[in-house]
Amino acid sequence: MPSTIEDHAIIGDGETVALVDRTGALDWLCWPTFDSDACFAALLGDERHGHWRIAPAGEVERSTRSYRGDSLILETRFETADGAVTLVDFMPPRGKASDVVRLVRCDRGRVKMHMDLVIRFGFGKNAPWVRRAKDKALLAICGPDMLVLRTPVEMRGKDLTTVADFEIGKGETIPFVMTYGASHFAVPKPIDPMTALKETEAFWDEWSSKFEYNGPYRHIAMRSLIALKAMIYAPSGGIVAAPTTSLPEKLGGARNWDYRFCWLRDATFTLLALMNSGYYGEAANWHDWLLRSVAGSPADMQIMYGILGQRRLTEWEADWLPGYEGARPVRIGNAAHAQLQLDVYGELMDVFHQSREAKLKLGEATWALECNLLQHLAKIWNEPDAGIWELRGPGKHYVSSKVMVWVAFDRGIKTVERYGFDAPVGHWRELRDAIHRDVCEKGFDSEQNTFVESYGAKVLDASTLLIPSVGFLPTSDPRVAGTLAAVEKHLMPDGFVLRHDPRAVSDEKPPIEGAFLACTLWLADAYVLCGDLDRAETLLKRVAAVANDLGLLSEEYDTVARRLTGNFPQALTHIALVNTIHNLSAARKPAVQRAKS
Repeated sequence: MPSTIEDHAIIGDGETVALVDRTGALDWLCWPTFDSDACFAALLGDERHGHWRIAPAGEVERSTRSYRGDSLILETRFETADGAVTLVDFMPPRGKASDVVRLVRCDRGRVKMHMDLVIRFGFGKNAPWVRRAKDKALLAICGPDMLVLRTPVEMRGKDLTTVADFEIGKGETIPFVMTYGASHFAVPKPIDPMTALKETEAFWDEWSSKFEYNGPYRHIAMRSLIALKAMIYAPSGGIVAAPTTSLPEKLGGARNWDYRFCWLRDATFTLLALMNSGYYGEAANWHDWLLRSVAGSPADMQIMYGILGQRRLTEWEADWLPGYEGARPVRIGNAAHAQLQLDVYGELMDVFHQSREAKLKLGEATWALECNLLQHLAKIWNEPDAGIWELRGPGKHYVSSKVMVWVAFDRGIKTVERYGFDAPVGHWRELRDAIHRDVCEKGFDSEQNTFVESYGAKVLDASTLLIPSVGFLPTSDPRVAGTLAAVEKHLMPDGFVLRHDPRAVSDEKPPIEGAFLACTLWLADAYVLCGDLDRAETLLKRVAAVANDLGLLSEEYDTVARRLTGNFPQALTHIALVNTIHNLSAARKPAVQRAKS
């Protein structure tokens, strides 16, 4: 049985991320990139499906962990009766090869250590052929993949695994360096682990120093930005929603999805979090990734893409994996990529608008793309879609989708007004006004005094919290006030906001998922716009308090089990946390904010 979701830390090299738990076990790594097959998949099964543990051989009396400064260099300290050792885990920023470096450092006494290595390619299914190289490195090869492990420690094979027992005394450091390589190429050359440590620390020191915020929540914002940086695929600028797949939205449930792809839904939130924090290079790279990925016919635009902009994200099930704590199925790929989701048009148009406002350099073809998007959207805006939450089944006229359609035309109009571009702005204004009337007439329930999930529905949806944030209606409008009150009444049973209305679920069924952390922060943002800063700060602190000891958050939180659920770490959660911190700070110290109207 794997450790809990919150027991994990991450290390990364700009192209993939590994998860390491408190016991010194690396039990999730897709190598060489985020969307590759996992070669360590114990997170979704057990040790047989791939893991790499280095820890004291005897009883551990106490263990603690932390990141070194503002970095992704993880230090796990084990206290034993014989002494204390620190396991230093990191991945150097990607160079010619990809490495996982694990340094065992003895701080006190003399400690017996044990290493247990189980490599299983193909998401835990395929055992490799293992042999020794001339330099005594361990080579594990399976199909196109090769892992090379170098260490001065004597290793031995045992039942299709590799183990080692060794002792370490005070002042000693013993390295383990694992490198990925393609099996048809030469064996990757070794690196010097101590030099790699210095260079990795220097990389993170330089990157973290760019953070333009010194308020009371700097630490949690910095950790969120570092997590976000770890989820950026550096060669393309694409940002994965999470580095994991199939961590359940409800413990033991079947709502298990692959999040190792890039969602357009998160586009504006991501851009603002990066720019407001001073990371304009990453913001520009993200914008460029968006532009490349959606290039082509607007009718073919998807809600998500691969890390390089790939469009085919075929979904299948790894039926040999038992799933995280038995949550099945384990899904690889994501069929939602083929859904119609109207809100993404608003997200894209808002990104382009925000980019111009921030003086990011946009290519000449950008405006032509925007015009084509709006031309297509004018034809399909009144069709039902899958909604922001990608619900599978018949489409509906989701309120949040229609609001974002309004955003798309609104941002196009503002671009014409502010920058003088040529466009049928009169037609766009007519459409914008028509969409606004349509949403207010069909998406607002006067009996409940709230905007609802979809036209004609009686249940709520937390995505309507974005109505004031995107400028559709101000917080002074009584319909917005009614919506906030309804969310507080029906979607906050335990102080956190649910995405979906529990009233839509039969009394005989348990809740379908945990509280959605990003939605809780969206409510905080709405409070900021209302001027209720104390309530906003209360929600901010509430979300920050459920992060693990390293400041990492997943998608959701089970308020009954008091556990993180969903894929981990979740980019949207950390993005929302950073944005709420900036919004709260700006409200207390006026600053230039997002152009919403």
